[in-house]
Amino acid sequence: MKQTIFSILLEVNPVFYTGGFIALVISLLVFFYFVPIGMWFSALLSGVKVPLLQLIFMRWRKVPPSVIVKAMINSTKAGLALTRDQLEAHFLAGGNVINVVNALISADKANINLDFNSATAIDLAGRDVFEAVQMSVNPKVINTPPVAAVAKDGIQLIAKARVTVRANIRQLVGGAGEETILARVGEGIVTTIGSAKNHKEVLENPDIISKTVLSKGLDAGTAFEILSIDIADIDIGENIGAKLQMDQAEADKNIAQAKAEERRAMAVAEEQEMKAKAQEARAKVIEAEAQIPMAIAESFRSGNLGIMDYYKMKNIIADTEMRDSIAKPKK
Repeated sequence: MKQTIFSILLEVNPVFYTGGFIALVISLLVFFYFVPIGMWFSALLSGVKVPLLQLIFMRWRKVPPSVIVKAMINSTKAGLALTRDQLEAHFLAGGNVINVVNALISADKANINLDFNSATAIDLAGRDVFEAVQMSVNPKVINTPPVAAVAKDGIQLIAKARVTVRANIRQLVGGAGEETILARVGEGIVTTIGSAKNHKEVLENPDIISKTVLSKGLDAGTAFEILSIDIADIDIGENIGAKLQMDQAEADKNIAQAKAEERRAMAVAEEQEMKAKAQEARAKVIEAEAQIPMAIAESFRSGNLGIMDYYKMKNIIADTEMRDSIAKPKK
């Protein structure tokens, strides 16, 4: 029986068969990875003409051919004219090609004017363009957190609102998000309740909040269009006016007490000062009286005072003391 070269090599070295098979499998995998014939054939059957050489070059450009081919097949089946260069350029720019294509298909089916450049700009801006298109078709309801405001009669009201918004495709790039919508709606609720004469007026007609807030054009400069603002719930909070009056009365009382204490302290200090001055005056009188005998003796020595003058002075002093004793009532 004649033997082939392969059988002769296998008899010589059995490892040749196993190693050769693994090498063949690896070679085929590498070949079909860089030469995606199956993908090219699938695109051809779908009516998408992509040269096989371009699919090979995509690998070298680090662009996954499966993403580009899938996007081209979806867009072609949907009747959109997208080129391979457009999709590759968007992928290399860091965009989500499949998401953009799905958004364009949804926008086309919903009769929304959205071109490829606008869709890629929205996608590269970090927004989900497919979700934005879906929100344009099906508006989204945003629930605001509880917003507390005080009417003119001092009663606090806590309101919750449901804001129905629709994505504004033209404002998605550079437009404000949901946080801005919620902040503006909350500000409008506070303003409307604060301008009401009393809380009963708001409780009886909660739609005045919706009408007032909706008329302010709160969606200007945002990525959304506000369709409606509905008040979901209004609760009565604290009597802020009465609480403020109580706090003010307490503060006034503390101020009055502090002022009274200040006046009392000043009166005590003034009294102490008067006592000190009186003591100082008495001390000066005593000091002056102590110098009288010395002055009299000096007058005697200098001849300015005679003995008869001294007796007259003593008589006057005695007469004065007698008059004082007579004038004083007896106890």
